[in-house]
Amino acid sequence: MQLNPRHLVMQFAHMLQQDLFPLLQAAAGPLSTQLQLLASIISLVPLGRLLSARSASTGRPAKDRAALATAFIAKAVLNLPTTRDLMSRLRVDEPLRQFCGWTSVRALPHEAKFSRAFAEFAATELPQQLHAAVIAATQSQRLIGHIARDSTAIPVRERFPEAAQEKKRATRKPKSKHAKGSFAKAKAAERGTRIQRQRHQKLERMLSDLPRQCDIGAKKNSQGREQYWRGYKLHLDVADGQLPISAVLTSASVHDSQVAIPLMTLTSQRVVHLYELMDSAYDADDIHAHSRQLNHVPIIAPHPRRGTKKPSKLPKVFPVRPTPQLTWAEQDRYKERTMSERVNARLKDEFGASHIRVRGPVKVMAHLMLGVLALTVDQWLRLSATG
Repeated sequence: MQLNPRHLVMQFAHMLQQDLFPLLQAAAGPLSTQLQLLASIISLVPLGRLLSARSASTGRPAKDRAALATAFIAKAVLNLPTTRDLMSRLRVDEPLRQFCGWTSVRALPHEAKFSRAFAEFAATELPQQLHAAVIAATQSQRLIGHIARDSTAIPVRERFPEAAQEKKRATRKPKSKHAKGSFAKAKAAERGTRIQRQRHQKLERMLSDLPRQCDIGAKKNSQGREQYWRGYKLHLDVADGQLPISAVLTSASVHDSQVAIPLMTLTSQRVVHLYELMDSAYDADDIHAHSRQLNHVPIIAPHPRRGTKKPSKLPKVFPVRPTPQLTWAEQDRYKERTMSERVNARLKDEFGASHIRVRGPVKVMAHLMLGVLALTVDQWLRLSATG
């Protein structure tokens, strides 16, 4: 029986790349760099096992789910903007079509089937599971020195879901004045801030408590000016070698410090690392304490508010306490934090994070995680080649 390229990749998943690529070239012809990356991703991810675990026991079995999932991974690898561009590429690119598992152009599904399959993959968080499997296979036995934590803006073409809700609220009858009294405020004060509550919550509760709807976000750029966008914010934990370990999607208005504890908890479950590098937006006592509780060393740029208070016109009897600074050793390690910015730039320039055509946090996260998956495997191959 003659095996197509996709079957070769699945059969020789544990072979070295220099042994796998000649077999693929003999079956599909010369391989481009992007097709080699796609072959490496297919060989690393347990796509068949994850898809077969969710197959229904009754009803008509779904066909081409593995081929469709491979096609969406190829969409991120090729940095294609839309699904129509992916289908057009599959019609003319025979090696890519064979990699996905379709032998002819007539075997390609309709665009509606692509959309239904993507909605299914997003609802079941298949891209997140594939990325977690790659991290477990490549990074679980590795001692990581630094984890850099940062966020990036994700603009989307999406309307605010609160517009209709505000109209309904305007038409409703006003509630009783006793609904929001001193008792409710006292209870809210007892619960504490979100960061304080996160220290006593499980990971699932932390993530479910974070807002995920589309809204307006603001962030200072490198020139110190406020930059506004409509959409979401992607929070990433990046390990040495520019390898994304964990990712969380929130609303654009969520402050970076609100996601620090969930991210460090999720990353600690996946890899073993020593230092956590964060900018001044994460400078909070609870974040410092929780990082040390997880046996990590937090290196966070001090926020200016720690050394100064509100300006006063009264003469100062005592000198103002200066803002605490990092030691020379911490400053040297803090320079490694720029790897998170390089990962964010590559994710937007090369793996589809700059052009999102889906709506809703579930689908947006699935689209982004396909790019994160491709970027992770690409960086791991680079590290393996240099090491």
